[in-house]
Amino acid sequence: MEPSRTAEENSRRRILSFSSETPYRRYFGMEILDHANGAVDLGRLNESGVLLFNHDVNQVLGKVLRAWVENSKGYAEVEFDTDADAEKIFGKVQSGTLKTTSVRYQVDAWEEVKAGAVSADGRFQGPCMIARKWGALEISIASVPADATVGVGRSESESPDLSLYERQVQVNINRFWR
Repeated sequence: MEPSRTAEENSRRRILSFSSETPYRRYFGMEILDHANGAVDLGRLNESGVLLFNHDVNQVLGKVLRAWVENSKGYAEVEFDTDADAEKIFGKVQSGTLKTTSVRYQVDAWEEVKAGAVSADGRFQGPCMIARKWGALEISIASVPADATVGVGRSESESPDLSLYERQVQVNINRFWR
């Protein structure tokens, strides 16, 4: 194995993606988190962000070192703690058993896009609700995430093939919203 790869594997730091513009079904319909310039407030993550397990505030795994938006996705560099609880989850991340993430967020401004309409910026087809101004509150290692396109070590080229997912979303839209 290359020395740099070994150093990376031994490090408690990881780069992960935690959000994207992939539509997700909520109780009110399809939701999209806008990642355009100025849409995402990462201040809280960058000032005092924590890494949790499954959004449980009593299961702190580590800290967020820095967070940013790139290619319509939220990314963060995180560092896992060394206590027993964090070590258990970190081991599952290292082995690849746990590789997906999630973000808890607060929405400050919505855009509703009706069925058959297009969003104000022309990027999204309705029906959907777009979080146009939102802030990330925490990042979690998640066993069952809402957005399967984000996770530990996932770059743009490592995202899963969503063709089946996208077809199912369209089926759901046609079934429930038209």
